Amino acid sequence: MVLSPQERMRAAEEAVQQLKESLAGVGVVFPSLDVERVSAAGSYGLPLVDLGRCNLDTALRLAAVLYERAHP
Repeated sequence: MVLSPQERMRAAEEAVQQLKESLAGVGVVFPSLDVERVSAAGSYGLPLVDLGRCNLDTALRLAAVLYERAHP
């Protein structure tokens, strides 16, 4: 199935929204989490999700959440 550019963008935006909500649910916020706009302009595959940059506190919180999940 080939997706139109609008469908690909919508799918990427939905993925970003789900990721934001999931991360927020465990206390992790990436302020610049978004669809990577350059990849969204292309015609091959789905757009990329740009996790963006985060500060040290956010990185440590994410590491702690992942560790807790991996070692229940």
